[in-house]
Amino acid sequence: MDNLELTIQNGNKLYYPSVLEGVIWELDRVSVPGKLTFDVMADNILNIEEGNVVRMRFGNINVFYGYVFTIKMNKDGTLKITAYDQLRYLKDKHSLIYYNQTATEVIQMIAEQFNLKLGTVDDTGFKIDRRVEDNKELFDIIQIALDKSMVNTGKLHVLYDDFGKLTLKNIENMWLPLLYDNDAAEDFEYITSIDTQTYNRIKVAYDNKETGKREIYMTEDSENISKWGVLQYYHKVDKPENAANMAKVLLELFNKKSKSLSLSNALGDIRVRAGSSFYIKLDIAETPVRKLMVVDKVKHKFNNGEHFMDLSLRGDIAIKYFTDTNGTVIVG
Repeated sequence: MDNLELTIQNGNKLYYPSVLEGVIWELDRVSVPGKLTFDVMADNILNIEEGNVVRMRFGNINVFYGYVFTIKMNKDGTLKITAYDQLRYLKDKHSLIYYNQTATEVIQMIAEQFNLKLGTVDDTGFKIDRRVEDNKELFDIIQIALDKSMVNTGKLHVLYDDFGKLTLKNIENMWLPLLYDNDAAEDFEYITSIDTQTYNRIKVAYDNKETGKREIYMTEDSENISKWGVLQYYHKVDKPENAANMAKVLLELFNKKSKSLSLSNALGDIRVRAGSSFYIKLDIAETPVRKLMVVDKVKHKFNNGEHFMDLSLRGDIAIKYFTDTNGTVIVG
């Protein structure tokens, strides 16, 4: 295929297989490894095994570095290959105890223990006092640490594999200078809702063992309560130090409608990954959309020399602001 180069390495041998049309690269923002699926023609030279390294470049850009996990052989002589990036190994289960460490330090520790290659990891900043994780997937251990950082700081971070290296980025640094409008996709579906992950009253509770009383830290939006009724989120903490600030941060995160957008067969851009954000401009009769949105999932489709994407985006994720190349602040 034009602009697409795919290689498979088995030991010291490097193969450039005849890749059939229909290469799919899928990415998810939370706790899912990157996945590459493609078909090749079997022959007397090609020797592919599970664990082989797969590399894909598109337009001279490094796109995917991963490992063969599944080989499906068909009667017509084609092999359907499924490869995952390094995040696949975070499905391993583990028990871990750590003290006074940031989510970044937890990721660094796991990478060292499981021989994972580490790239640039942003500092999440928030120190987690103590955690005991027993028989959990590494994905879950890391996500709990990232979630604890988010509810205490309001900052969202995305973990992904950048061509063979675990990478952690503040989502505010993943903005792309793109605009997608009505003509950029074959079809779209835009949904607003207060049914999931919308809360206008936050209660954070702490059980004070010295006094024997439960201390409540509460914040609410009376205006939204009058419109939507009481939508309450309740959370217990082990220590009271950050409770009041946590209630404030959680209200800021969740006191809004959820906004989701699905784009089908959108024009492809290889820079778009889960966690990326760009501007959406859709003309809808009742509710025109002019909003910065974050990619939750993306499926890149390469077929017949064309590149399209299926996208799931959200507009309610905790993005403070982004600054474009001209210095203009774009509110999320």
